[in-house]
Amino acid sequence: MSDFRELIEMDKEAQCPRQYVLALTDTLNVISGKWKLPIVAALLRGRNRFKDLQENVEKITPRMLSKELKELEINGVLERKVYNQTPVLIEYQLTASGKNFANVIDAMIEWGLEHRREVMETGS
Repeated sequence: MSDFRELIEMDKEAQCPRQYVLALTDTLNVISGKWKLPIVAALLRGRNRFKDLQENVEKITPRMLSKELKELEINGVLERKVYNQTPVLIEYQLTASGKNFANVIDAMIEWGLEHRREVMETGS
């Protein structure tokens, strides 16, 4: 059980601690947008070159992929490795922090499946 859940169970009247709000805001800043989660999911399988990522993340434009990769690199989720050869080879891979994001993705999938089941059962 997370600290947040424990806090809620202990005192339903307590305010949400500021550090939790900041942590959620940081997380949303890193993963916000349509493309970041699919990019991270593609990289969970291992290193990828730009073209591989473009093929794995359907309908993303090269310009948008480049922008999202730069943002994920700035936020420490992935690293860009440039190999000095001809032609230049560039690969992207997740950092340790990025690999830990698999747990978040798994939790989101579990929640989504449960939520969909509940909505289908209640018809709302």
